[in-house]
Amino acid sequence: MSITLTVDQKGPRSQIAMDGTLILSVLGLLGFSAVMVFSATLGTYGSDSSIVPLLKHVFSIALGIVVAYLASQIDMNIWQRSSRLLMVIGIVMLALLLLPGLGREVNGSTRWFPIGLLQFQPSEVVKVLAVLYLADHCARRLSQLSTFRVNIIEPALVFSGIAVLLLLEPDYGSTAVILVTVLGMLFLSGIRLSYFFGAFFAGFVAMGVLIFFNPNRLQRVLCFLDPFAEPYGCGYQLVQALIALGSGEWFGVGLGASVQKLFYLPEASNDFLVAVIGEELGLVGIAVLIALYVTLCWRAFRIADRAGRAGQMFQARVAQGLGLLLTLQVMVNLAVNLGVIPTKGLTLPLMSYGGSSMISCCFAIGLLLSVDRCSQRALGISEEHTSELQSRASLVCR
Repeated sequence: MSITLTVDQKGPRSQIAMDGTLILSVLGLLGFSAVMVFSATLGTYGSDSSIVPLLKHVFSIALGIVVAYLASQIDMNIWQRSSRLLMVIGIVMLALLLLPGLGREVNGSTRWFPIGLLQFQPSEVVKVLAVLYLADHCARRLSQLSTFRVNIIEPALVFSGIAVLLLLEPDYGSTAVILVTVLGMLFLSGIRLSYFFGAFFAGFVAMGVLIFFNPNRLQRVLCFLDPFAEPYGCGYQLVQALIALGSGEWFGVGLGASVQKLFYLPEASNDFLVAVIGEELGLVGIAVLIALYVTLCWRAFRIADRAGRAGQMFQARVAQGLGLLLTLQVMVNLAVNLGVIPTKGLTLPLMSYGGSSMISCCFAIGLLLSVDRCSQRALGISEEHTSELQSRASLVCR
């Protein structure tokens, strides 16, 4: 499905077909998000203020849609020229968080800048900026991607610095997501398998060391192995999430009828929104959610393929990176809710309550639409040029 727009480009009018399937899947997720966040927060903030979280969330969605539209209207060449500067700005924001009095601490982590009644989490935006930066690196150094320095050393210098800043907050979830996304992008760009597996092993060992020498992190992993051993201690979140999911069965207990969200399940509208969906809408609700995400990720990689066929390496790497980033976050969040991996503080893209996450995800969608627009324009010009050459050749033959 596509949505066709007619645009004037200093010459003949041409038609650009926006990816309607991508747009519909995103709008479906945003609408689903508004309903489920309201349901997850209903009755948990008191009778007089139960509408406040919904208003904040709807405001975040509206702002995110504006950001997505603006990002989609900016040419990808501008994003490429700005990628290194934007990465520097992102690193500076992460560093400023660690200065006393600037960052706000919540539950032992300093991840937010207070902005009036709102909060801004730089790590959410840095995830997208990291994709832009690495896509530019791979496109600019395309002829040198077989060398160890370009493949490993140069990206490692940048992303190890980002990882250190994130770990100081601390934010292990974002660190892992960024590093795995970077490895995935390098693999898709044609990195040597020996370099790839070496980097993967080094990252795996580094994360293992960080877990082993951090008592809280180690305890979380041990509790994950048997959460019911301490159902009121370190295994509390996972136990409550599993109870919620089990209660929903096939069709759920009904929209708004969740019991676990009533102060049993922590972060019911954020990290554990999937558990509330499973309880209220059952396996059917989870299946619909997964179908929307599968459609979104499928279109992201289709856009990447189209950009690659148009010869636009930067655009192709951006679409691949954003597809990997969104897919990875969805998989991690689902895995946490299902008890497949230890709990991580990662939101569900385009669904969870939280303005920074919503805006950064919409920013990513806007970039995907911009990539699609540029690649379609390039393919259209190429087809038009080929047609013109064929016409000239036909005249010569005559």
